[in-house]
Amino acid sequence: MSSKNRWLVRISFALFLGYVYFTISSRDGIYSFLFLNTILGYIPLEFALQIKPRQNNFVLFILTFLWMLFYPNAPYVLTDLFHLAMLDPYNSATGLMEFNLHLWLNFTNLVASALACSLMGLWSLEHVANSLLAHFNIWNRLNKNILTIALILISSVGIYIGRFLRLHTAYLFLNPQWVVQQLLEMWNTRMLIFVIFMTIIQVIMWVTVTITRASLDSSEEAIKKAAQPKE
Repeated sequence: MSSKNRWLVRISFALFLGYVYFTISSRDGIYSFLFLNTILGYIPLEFALQIKPRQNNFVLFILTFLWMLFYPNAPYVLTDLFHLAMLDPYNSATGLMEFNLHLWLNFTNLVASALACSLMGLWSLEHVANSLLAHFNIWNRLNKNILTIALILISSVGIYIGRFLRLHTAYLFLNPQWVVQQLLEMWNTRMLIFVIFMTIIQVIMWVTVTITRASLDSSEEAIKKAAQPKE
């Protein structure tokens, strides 16, 4: 990502966070959590922006470790969509959906945050995978796909930890022994099924983005060739 695009992403997130704060968090409503969750969803993107293929091994390891700790916060925001259930948009008398702009504002904020964090999170995931493979000179399409899916699987475990164990990344530094105990005791069939569900969602998003990007690039090249003057 170019320096210009990096700052474009940062400024866009800053503007969105300001929007979320003044429309939701400052009013101390039921969706005030969205401000913090969006910040947490952005943090791994910032770590990813610092990762480069040709980097000192120690620096690369530290940045990648921090990215992996915080990355699940990005797709985690997708689970906030369950809070849409609190909107209750249907009229109890008619059974029809009400045209209530306040409800649609909350809908917009929840969906916008989920899309922004999860999609930019996917960019950071691909960037980290590409950088690591290029650093060790083992980049090829198969290795990239394997590493990407592995990272998605790990992030799905992280989503479970955040959503149901309520373990935040900070706890790993504040009380590591207790965190390790919780992590060792969490494994069971229901947990693994949840991880599979989250992995399916993320893989579908990743494949969709990959296909869309490849298709647009192909179409753009065809348009450029067609636009060239004939000799």
